[in-house]
Amino acid sequence: MTATTEDNYQLLLKQAQALVEGENDWIANTANISALLFNSLNNVNFAGVYRYENQELILGPFQGKPACVHIQIGKGVCGTAAKEKQTQIVQNVHEFAGHIACDSESNSEIVIPIFKTDGNLWGVFDFDSTKLANFDELDQKYLEEISKVFKF
Repeated sequence: MTATTEDNYQLLLKQAQALVEGENDWIANTANISALLFNSLNNVNFAGVYRYENQELILGPFQGKPACVHIQIGKGVCGTAAKEKQTQIVQNVHEFAGHIACDSESNSEIVIPIFKTDGNLWGVFDFDSTKLANFDELDQKYLEEISKVFKF
C-alpha cells in the first residue's frame, strides 16, 4: 500500500518547492509542508516535524492530534530514524519495540530524517496512519525528496 500515487507525489513535490521558494523561516516552511501533506496523503492522521535540539527531538509544526513533545534519540520510530539517520517504515507500530504511542489510532508510520545543507541532522519528518502498512518505498522515495526542499 502507498499513501498516494506517483503522479500525485510528483505534483506534491512541485507544490512543496513552490511553497518554500523565497521563504527562509523554518517554522513557516515546515508548517506549510506539513499541512500540504496531511491534507494530500491517504489515511494520514499525523504529519509533522521534530527538530533535533539539545540532544533530543522536539516537536515542531504539525497537523493532527496533540503529539509527544520530547523524544529521546534512539527511542520510538522518530528517535530511531534520527539515530540511524535513515528512513524508517513501520508497517505495524504495535510490533515495533519501543514504539511511542502519541495517538492510539496510529497503526503504521514512516519517518524521514531531515538534513541541514552541511549534512548534519536537522530533525525528522513524521507521518502516522490509521491503516496498517500504509507506507512503502514509493512514499519513502518522494517524502525523502520533499524533505530536501527545506534549506537549513
